[in-house]
Amino acid sequence: MVKHPVTGEAASAADPGFERARAVADAVLYEGYLLYPYRGSSGKNRVRWQFGVLTPRAWAEARRTGPAGVAGATESWEQRTEVVCQADSPDALVHVRVRFLQLQHRQVERQAEDGRYVPVEALETTGAVHLTFDEAVPRQADAAVPLSALLSAEHTLPIRPAGGEEAEDLYGTAGRLVRRRWPVQAATVLSAELLDADRCLYRLTVTTRNTGDGAGPDDPRERALRHALLATHTLIGGAGLRFLSLTDPPAWAAEHTARCRNLHTFPVLAGQPGATDLVLSAPVILPDHPQVAPESPGDLHDAAEIDEILTLRTLLLTDAEKREARGTDRRAAEILDRVETMPPEVLSRLHGAIRSLTPGAAAGVGRHAGPWWEEGADDGLRPATDCVLVGGVAVARGSRVRLCPRGRGVDAQDMFLAGRTAEVVAVFQDVDGGHQIAVTLDQDPGAELHGWYGRFRYFRPDEVEPLPAVPDEEACLGRHRVAEA
Repeated sequence: MVKHPVTGEAASAADPGFERARAVADAVLYEGYLLYPYRGSSGKNRVRWQFGVLTPRAWAEARRTGPAGVAGATESWEQRTEVVCQADSPDALVHVRVRFLQLQHRQVERQAEDGRYVPVEALETTGAVHLTFDEAVPRQADAAVPLSALLSAEHTLPIRPAGGEEAEDLYGTAGRLVRRRWPVQAATVLSAELLDADRCLYRLTVTTRNTGDGAGPDDPRERALRHALLATHTLIGGAGLRFLSLTDPPAWAAEHTARCRNLHTFPVLAGQPGATDLVLSAPVILPDHPQVAPESPGDLHDAAEIDEILTLRTLLLTDAEKREARGTDRRAAEILDRVETMPPEVLSRLHGAIRSLTPGAAAGVGRHAGPWWEEGADDGLRPATDCVLVGGVAVARGSRVRLCPRGRGVDAQDMFLAGRTAEVVAVFQDVDGGHQIAVTLDQDPGAELHGWYGRFRYFRPDEVEPLPAVPDEEACLGRHRVAEA
């Protein structure tokens, strides 16, 4: 019933259909793995592994700065997925696949005159350069357990990719590449709970924990990553199971889906639109039935970027930059090969695509329709009029604040804004129930343009200091008193 990538135990013959979500799951697996310009010397590629990182518990808890929530960019030692499903029978088989990357350090070594190998940062050969860098090996662990068994007891799936070391001689040079991996110890626990017998409704819980002790509280992040699960995500499926969307559940199930508590990951329906037999739980927020654009010729490891722009910028790298990128990582070399040999018709398809011929809501020619939150959402949230109390002072749209970003866990760019004043544009709630305050900077010549585009800077309530003359403060306080009552 269980197949492990190390032990090689046999899996169930039933096909859970995980391949239907493979393209999106792979994009999650390698999101941010290596960013443009794909050179190891680039600052953005020196601080890596930002999503779904499960480190040893002692190391993670020593750096915990607040309550745990859905956010997957926070390094933790565990990741929990809770979903609601209907089952045709209690004997339905629940399939779970946990996927992640295991860090692999590639060290370049030069052979000295006495025959010993000396570690170096780079080694050049004719027409190529080889650089010391961190790679990653994809891993997965599978379990297939009857729903009835999960109702009576938890099922534990051990995840233990071993460490190892291999050496590769570099042809035409007195040097070699040494690849080393460290052991990772983790476990995934599966359980189920009956919610409604009449509707055959169940809650499935899948919790993956790093159970290793390879890094202590005082160790550097580099050591913790050696024993971590990187880009961890989970696929859940099974014949005879119908999963319910947590973002758009049927009215009769809303009470049950609202009680699901997901930690450092969020599950969405996967596969083609309309399918309900497959779930992808990822450390990045996705919509139900996410798809990779059919025009995309391959992964660029940055889903937030536009393929056409990134492809053109990659083509414009200098020969020296391309040489370094090829020596940085095999996946970088594959990206360069793909963009340099891309046929013109493939590149032209990246310029744009029509997803629907249904006309959008008319906003008038040349007229800006205004921010999306002013269009009358029916979810009870009104960022344009909502407010939040900061030090007993109501902060809402139009409020003036002084920025005081915290020193830990803050975007580096935000630190340069400490002490600057700004105007509040809106108050949002995030997926964890916290607040984010959108602002435009005072004395910013592009403030009006940013407001037109809806591009703002966001700060938590504890990162701003209210300034005098807050508009409509009493009215806002009144709304808070009514809500608290």
